[in-house]
Amino acid sequence: MRHPFLLFEGMILMSSAKVARNRVVSITYSVTDEAGEVLEQVDIPVSYLHGGPAGLYEPIEEALEGCAVGDSIAVPLSPAEGFGERDPSLTFTDAIENVPPQFRKLGAEAEFRNEAGETVKMVVTHIDEGSITLDGNHPFAGKTVTFRVTVQEIRAATAQELRSGEVEQPSQTVH
Repeated sequence: MRHPFLLFEGMILMSSAKVARNRVVSITYSVTDEAGEVLEQVDIPVSYLHGGPAGLYEPIEEALEGCAVGDSIAVPLSPAEGFGERDPSLTFTDAIENVPPQFRKLGAEAEFRNEAGETVKMVVTHIDEGSITLDGNHPFAGKTVTFRVTVQEIRAATAQELRSGEVEQPSQTVH
């Protein structure tokens, strides 16, 4: 007989639980564009505190509400709901000799800090004769994407997780 509660390193796993506020939910997911091209795929479960401050995009959390382990959903997100519109002010072109050699290749990433102390990660997106273009937009900015999410595990959040809003990482020892 399968027990409705399993103990894993001091955390209660609920085998018949539903996704709800203040539950830790582990998911796998993929992100596709409008043509169905996979932009990102995560096959190793990631966990978040459902309804917490660092959760998923609101439409995804709403669609997951009430799901059980093994359930899958597909949620399209417009740029406004997801990664935002492309911001041309985050694209910068300069003479290639002004850029250190390690960043003179497509896909190279560099982090910059502005006067306010904020950091922006920029990616080299174009190189031609004598110039290089860096883009600080998220790669999915301006795109309508679809998240396909599968619930892998649901458990009660610990008191510490509820206080901090962050999910504790379990140790690998099973008792």
